[in-house]
Amino acid sequence: MPQRLLVPVLCLTAFLISGCPNDAVIKNGMDVIVDGDGQFPPSLAGTWKADQGGWEIIFGPDGKITSAVISLGRAKITPGRVTTVPMELGGKGTFTPGLWSVQYLQEQRQLIVEIVVDSFRVELGENIIKGRTRDFFIGEVSKDGTFWQAERFSYPEYTVDTAKFPNYKLPVDPNENPKEKLLFQKALQTK
Repeated sequence: MPQRLLVPVLCLTAFLISGCPNDAVIKNGMDVIVDGDGQFPPSLAGTWKADQGGWEIIFGPDGKITSAVISLGRAKITPGRVTTVPMELGGKGTFTPGLWSVQYLQEQRQLIVEIVVDSFRVELGENIIKGRTRDFFIGEVSKDGTFWQAERFSYPEYTVDTAKFPNYKLPVDPNENPKEKLLFQKALQTK
């Protein structure tokens, strides 16, 4: 399959899988799929930090994400749990995660992560931004398992509530939503 077709096919696969959850998956907020022997590589478990945007993803030994720091508010959230954090400009941010998924294609060393925030409300001083986000991270893990070159595809829906623009939905054109290249590095384990 040509390389340029691989990313859209993987995005569609992740979308279809996350769009049809069963009750057990909804309870824990996670879905993990690994091709081949079905085992998530133990070497990928741990903390992965992006070179920009504040993203940090922590994978457990089974491939489930135990928590993630998202770029929006640099909030650390956990799948299946509502998180409320204080904001730097005062107020608080509340984040309700949706279904998250992890896929790993062993032969290609391709790691695909979907992080969904079903709803959020962030107070920035007297202003409020609320909405939902869906982020896909798709890319190859280095042979030595220390780097993950991922492309981030983001699908936000934002509404702002300010004195000048009360309850104003920010326009987002999905055709003009450029992908972002991120380099994740696995943090060294301290003993």
